[in-house]
Amino acid sequence: MRIGVVSDIHSNLFALEVVLEEFAGLAPDTIVCAGDIVGYGAHPNECCRRISNEVDLAIEGNHDAAALTRDTYRMNPYAAAAALWTNERLDESSRKYLGSLRPFGSFDAGREQVSVHHGSDTNRDEYIYENSVDPEILRRCSSAFVILGHTHVPFARTFPAGMVINPGAVGQPRDGDPRAGYALLDTESRACQLMKVEYPVEEASEAILRAGLPMMLALRLSAGR
Repeated sequence: MRIGVVSDIHSNLFALEVVLEEFAGLAPDTIVCAGDIVGYGAHPNECCRRISNEVDLAIEGNHDAAALTRDTYRMNPYAAAAALWTNERLDESSRKYLGSLRPFGSFDAGREQVSVHHGSDTNRDEYIYENSVDPEILRRCSSAFVILGHTHVPFARTFPAGMVINPGAVGQPRDGDPRAGYALLDTESRACQLMKVEYPVEEASEAILRAGLPMMLALRLSAGR
Protein backbone atom coordinates (compact mmCIF):
# COMPACT_ATOMS: atom_id res chain seq x y z
CA MET A 1 0.00 0.00 0.00
CA ARG A 2 1.17 3.51 -0.84
CA ILE A 3 0.24 5.98 1.90
CA GLY A 4 0.36 9.74 1.61
CA VAL A 5 1.28 11.22 4.99
CA VAL A 6 0.79 14.77 6.26
CA SER A 7 0.83 16.46 9.64
CA ASP A 8 0.74 19.88 11.25
CA ILE A 9 -1.24 21.76 8.61
CA HIS A 10 -1.79 24.63 11.06
CA SER A 11 -4.45 26.47 9.05
CA ASN A 12 -1.96 27.13 6.23
CA LEU A 13 -4.27 26.72 3.25
CA PHE A 14 -1.62 27.86 0.78
CA ALA A 15 0.72 25.01 1.75
CA LEU A 16 -2.06 22.43 2.07
CA GLU A 17 -3.43 23.07 -1.42
CA VAL A 18 0.00 22.55 -2.98
CA VAL A 19 0.59 19.31 -1.07
CA LEU A 20 -2.83 17.96 -2.07
CA GLU A 21 -1.99 18.78 -5.68
CA GLU A 22 1.18 16.71 -5.28
CA PHE A 23 -0.86 13.79 -3.97
CA ALA A 24 -3.22 14.07 -6.93
CA GLY A 25 -0.24 13.32 -9.17
CA LEU A 26 1.27 10.63 -6.93
CA ALA A 27 -2.11 8.87 -6.47
CA PRO A 28 -1.47 7.13 -3.12
CA ASP A 29 -3.92 4.43 -2.04
CA THR A 30 -4.82 6.42 1.06
CA ILE A 31 -3.89 9.68 2.81
CA VAL A 32 -3.50 10.12 6.57
CA CYS A 33 -2.99 13.19 8.77
CA ALA A 34 -1.20 13.02 12.13
CA GLY A 35 -2.99 16.00 13.64
CA ASP A 36 -2.89 19.77 14.12
CA ILE A 37 -5.11 20.74 11.24
CA VAL A 38 -5.62 24.18 12.80
CA GLY A 39 -3.65 26.67 14.89
CA TYR A 40 -1.12 29.38 13.93
CA GLY A 41 -2.47 30.14 10.44
CA ALA A 42 -5.30 32.22 9.00
CA HIS A 43 -7.57 29.65 7.32
CA PRO A 44 -8.83 27.08 9.86
CA ASN A 45 -12.24 26.45 8.30
CA GLU A 46 -10.89 26.05 4.79
CA CYS A 47 -8.25 23.58 5.98
CA CYS A 48 -10.82 21.57 7.93
CA ARG A 49 -12.93 21.27 4.80
CA ARG A 50 -10.03 20.16 2.60
CA ILE A 51 -8.79 17.61 5.13
CA SER A 52 -12.26 16.21 5.82
CA ASN A 53 -12.93 15.85 2.10
CA GLU A 54 -9.59 14.49 0.91
CA VAL A 55 -7.91 12.69 3.82
CA ASP A 56 -9.01 9.18 4.75
CA LEU A 57 -7.78 9.15 8.35
CA ALA A 58 -7.01 12.19 10.50
CA ILE A 59 -6.38 12.31 14.23
CA GLU A 60 -6.57 15.09 16.81
CA GLY A 61 -3.50 17.18 17.56
CA ASN A 62 -2.94 19.38 20.59
CA HIS A 63 -3.80 22.55 18.64
CA ASP A 64 -7.02 21.00 17.37
CA ALA A 65 -8.04 20.25 20.95
CA ALA A 66 -7.05 23.72 22.18
CA ALA A 67 -9.03 25.41 19.42
CA LEU A 68 -12.14 23.57 20.56
CA THR A 69 -11.73 23.81 24.33
CA ARG A 70 -9.77 27.08 24.73
CA ASP A 71 -7.46 25.15 27.07
CA THR A 72 -4.06 26.71 26.31
CA TYR A 73 -2.34 25.88 29.61
CA ARG A 74 0.71 24.17 28.06
CA MET A 75 1.08 26.55 25.10
CA ASN A 76 3.51 29.41 24.55
CA PRO A 77 1.92 32.86 24.17
CA TYR A 78 1.94 32.80 20.35
CA ALA A 79 0.33 29.36 20.16
CA ALA A 80 -2.21 30.29 22.82
CA ALA A 81 -3.19 33.49 21.02
CA ALA A 82 -3.67 31.57 17.78
CA ALA A 83 -5.74 28.88 19.50
CA LEU A 84 -8.09 31.45 21.02
CA TRP A 85 -8.32 33.34 17.70
CA THR A 86 -9.17 30.06 15.97
CA ASN A 87 -11.80 29.16 18.56
CA GLU A 88 -13.63 32.40 17.85
CA ARG A 89 -13.68 31.78 14.09
CA LEU A 90 -14.45 28.08 13.72
CA ASP A 91 -17.73 27.53 11.94
CA GLU A 92 -20.19 24.83 12.96
CA SER A 93 -18.96 22.36 10.35
CA SER A 94 -15.33 22.73 11.47
CA ARG A 95 -16.24 22.36 15.13
CA LYS A 96 -18.14 19.20 14.38
CA TYR A 97 -15.29 17.78 12.32
CA LEU A 98 -12.55 18.60 14.83
CA GLY A 99 -14.74 17.23 17.62
CA SER A 100 -15.03 13.93 15.77
CA LEU A 101 -11.28 13.33 15.62
CA ARG A 102 -9.84 10.59 17.81
CA PRO A 103 -6.49 10.97 19.66
CA PHE A 104 -4.94 8.15 17.60
CA GLY A 105 -5.77 5.83 14.73
CA SER A 106 -4.73 2.54 13.18
CA PHE A 107 -5.50 0.52 10.09
CA ASP A 108 -4.39 -2.52 8.13
CA ALA A 109 -2.11 -2.00 5.15
CA GLY A 110 -2.18 -5.44 3.59
CA ARG A 111 -0.49 -7.75 6.06
CA GLU A 112 0.95 -4.89 8.11
CA GLN A 113 -0.57 -2.62 10.76
CA VAL A 114 -0.13 1.17 10.65
CA SER A 115 -0.61 3.34 13.75
CA VAL A 116 -0.97 7.13 13.73
CA HIS A 117 -0.25 9.36 16.76
CA HIS A 118 0.41 13.08 17.12
CA GLY A 119 3.09 13.24 19.81
CA SER A 120 3.92 9.78 21.11
CA ASP A 121 1.72 6.74 21.61
CA THR A 122 1.35 7.61 25.30
CA ASN A 123 1.37 11.43 25.31
CA ARG A 124 -0.02 13.71 22.62
CA ASP A 125 2.24 16.57 23.79
CA GLU A 126 5.50 14.59 23.79
CA TYR A 127 8.11 15.51 21.17
CA ILE A 128 9.73 12.50 19.50
CA TYR A 129 12.72 13.37 17.30
CA GLU A 130 14.77 11.02 15.16
CA ASN A 131 17.63 10.78 17.64
CA SER A 132 15.26 9.97 20.51
CA VAL A 133 12.81 7.59 18.86
CA ASP A 134 12.57 4.29 20.72
CA PRO A 135 11.87 1.16 18.62
CA GLU A 136 9.74 -0.07 21.53
CA ILE A 137 7.00 2.17 20.19
CA LEU A 138 6.50 -0.37 17.39
CA ARG A 139 5.93 -3.13 19.92
CA ARG A 140 3.63 -1.03 22.07
CA CYS A 141 1.53 -0.11 19.05
CA SER A 142 1.61 -3.68 17.66
CA SER A 143 2.44 -2.09 14.31
CA ALA A 144 5.08 -2.36 11.63
CA PHE A 145 4.68 1.34 10.84
CA VAL A 146 4.11 4.18 13.31
CA ILE A 147 3.38 7.67 12.02
CA LEU A 148 4.01 10.67 14.29
CA GLY A 149 3.73 14.46 14.02
CA HIS A 150 4.03 17.38 16.48
CA THR A 151 7.76 18.20 16.07
CA HIS A 152 7.44 19.72 12.56
CA VAL A 153 10.76 18.00 11.75
CA PRO A 154 10.74 15.10 9.26
CA PHE A 155 12.41 11.73 9.69
CA ALA A 156 11.98 8.11 8.67
CA ARG A 157 13.86 5.66 10.85
CA THR A 158 13.97 1.94 10.17
CA PHE A 159 14.32 -0.75 12.85
CA PRO A 160 14.26 -4.56 12.57
CA ALA A 161 10.60 -4.55 13.66
CA GLY A 162 9.47 -1.78 11.33
CA MET A 163 9.60 1.96 10.69
CA VAL A 164 8.78 5.16 12.58
CA ILE A 165 7.92 8.16 10.40
CA ASN A 166 7.33 11.86 10.85
CA PRO A 167 6.47 13.70 7.60
CA GLY A 168 7.38 17.09 9.04
CA ALA A 169 4.94 19.97 8.80
CA VAL A 170 2.81 21.08 5.91
CA GLY A 171 2.05 24.47 7.38
CA GLN A 172 4.91 25.48 9.68
CA PRO A 173 8.18 23.59 9.04
CA ARG A 174 10.88 23.77 11.71
CA ASP A 175 13.76 22.02 9.99
CA GLY A 176 15.23 25.15 8.41
CA ASP A 177 13.51 24.47 5.08
CA PRO A 178 10.40 26.64 4.60
CA ARG A 179 8.89 24.37 1.95
CA ALA A 180 5.84 22.31 2.88
CA GLY A 181 6.72 18.82 4.08
CA TYR A 182 4.92 15.54 3.45
CA ALA A 183 5.77 11.88 2.93
CA LEU A 184 4.94 8.90 0.75
CA LEU A 185 5.17 5.54 2.51
CA ASP A 186 5.21 2.24 0.61
CA THR A 187 4.45 -0.57 3.05
CA GLU A 188 5.32 -3.35 0.58
CA SER A 189 8.83 -2.12 -0.19
CA ARG A 190 9.19 -0.65 3.33
CA ALA A 191 10.38 2.62 1.83
CA CYS A 192 9.45 6.16 2.82
CA GLN A 193 10.11 9.25 0.75
CA LEU A 194 10.32 12.48 2.75
CA MET A 195 9.29 15.21 0.35
CA LYS A 196 9.24 19.00 0.16
CA VAL A 197 7.37 21.34 -2.16
CA GLU A 198 7.41 25.09 -2.71
CA TYR A 199 4.30 27.06 -1.83
CA PRO A 200 3.54 30.82 -1.68
CA VAL A 201 5.06 31.53 1.73
CA GLU A 202 4.67 35.30 1.40
CA GLU A 203 0.93 34.97 0.79
CA ALA A 204 0.55 32.75 3.85
CA SER A 205 2.51 35.25 5.95
CA GLU A 206 0.47 38.20 4.70
CA ALA A 207 -2.77 36.36 5.50
CA ILE A 208 -1.58 35.83 9.09
CA LEU A 209 -0.83 39.53 9.49
CA ARG A 210 -4.15 40.59 7.94
CA ALA A 211 -5.95 38.30 10.36
CA GLY A 212 -4.37 40.08 13.32
CA LEU A 213 -2.45 37.04 14.51
CA PRO A 214 0.99 37.49 16.13
CA MET A 215 3.68 38.75 13.75
CA MET A 216 6.03 36.01 14.96
CA LEU A 217 3.78 33.41 13.32
CA ALA A 218 4.15 35.16 9.97
CA LEU A 219 7.89 35.76 10.19
CA ARG A 220 8.84 32.20 11.07
CA LEU A 221 7.32 30.74 7.88
CA SER A 222 10.06 32.14 5.67
CA ALA A 223 12.76 30.86 8.04
CA GLY A 224 11.34 27.37 8.37
CA ARG A 225 11.86 27.56 12.13
